[in-house]
Amino acid sequence: MSGAAPRSPLMALDEALQSLLARAVLLDGTETVGTFAADGRVLAQDVVSPLQVPPHDNSAMDGYAVRCADVREPGVVLQVTQRIAAGASGHALEPLAAARIFTGAPVPPDADAIVMQEDTETVNECEGGVRLLAVPAPGQWIRRAGEDVSRGAVVLAAGTRLSPASLGLAASVGAARITVRRRPRVALFSTGDELVMPGEVDPQDMRPGAIYNSNRFFLSALLHRLGCEVSDLGIVPDNRERTVAALKTAADHHDLILTSGGVSVGEEDHIKPAVQSLGSLDLWQIAIKPGKPFAYGRVGQAHFMGLPGNPVSSFITFQLLVRPFLLRLSGVTDVAIKSIASQAHFTWSRADKRREFLRVRRNAAGGLDLFPNQSSGVLTSTVWGDGVVDNPPGQAIAHGDTVRFIPMSEWLA
Repeated sequence: MSGAAPRSPLMALDEALQSLLARAVLLDGTETVGTFAADGRVLAQDVVSPLQVPPHDNSAMDGYAVRCADVREPGVVLQVTQRIAAGASGHALEPLAAARIFTGAPVPPDADAIVMQEDTETVNECEGGVRLLAVPAPGQWIRRAGEDVSRGAVVLAAGTRLSPASLGLAASVGAARITVRRRPRVALFSTGDELVMPGEVDPQDMRPGAIYNSNRFFLSALLHRLGCEVSDLGIVPDNRERTVAALKTAADHHDLILTSGGVSVGEEDHIKPAVQSLGSLDLWQIAIKPGKPFAYGRVGQAHFMGLPGNPVSSFITFQLLVRPFLLRLSGVTDVAIKSIASQAHFTWSRADKRREFLRVRRNAAGGLDLFPNQSSGVLTSTVWGDGVVDNPPGQAIAHGDTVRFIPMSEWLA
């Protein structure tokens, strides 16, 4: 009598991620869009500045442009000979003269400092005099031409995922339209006879064993936040033929098929044989908690990824593996998970052999509090928390220990 086949060892998260990224071939196709519409898109071409920013020396303050040689000590009175607003231009500043100037206005020739308005007082108002109460240093409150951007500089490199600040920077160098990678096309569906959509059945009428499909909602939202074009194929029942049919439909015109549930090896888990019948599949056991079962394969030309069904496991696994994969498909160069050294204001004595992602939130003292229930089915923890602690395998945590904190904002941008 032969024994059961030995279980494959758990795969380290970093190994799994590197394996996925090696398969993430850059999507073909670009488009040129208006800068207003480019938030979250990935640049396909560098944005190069045709000018310097700012284009000229300008004042960083409301006040007076002066020559430092004329102001050797506090109390000096200068004659105000011109007034320069933003968008205007002045003439050369004569000795013993000052120019009334406003923030953003060009500094007149021969002026080498700005004295801010709070350090002055008006004298001989009808004759236009100003008393300077402070001695300026050369260059004080002057923003130099080109100090932000020099002409010919690459202000945004290809592979950058554009943020609101990026759009402002592109606009500051005159880029009304920019060339971006096309969006990844993702087909999404859930599997499970137990799943019910909110609104279809009232809570009091739910059949025994039924649950509302929460994964479909947060996965769809996460995909949209990543700029994907999402085809929601709904819920596929636990049936081999229906699963195969859904995969065939999803493989057409999509870059990725993403499912949740059905990636274990039970009799009602049909994803594995269905994908294998149409293409190829690797069923991985990832050494993370929450999460563990994860599937990667190909159906036709489409990538396939299967997430676990428990909602927190699905949420965390998406962030750790699917998100960087989609970003790399889109041409993003830096997909590394970034963490912040933070202090634990909790104790965690139940160290696991897997790498754990504990739901926490920052407190008023600057430390991290732990959600009391770290079960993979408690989706409340992902709403209560504003991040996770990335805890190494076998690592207990004592109150006051320094831990690696990943803000949720890092994942939801």
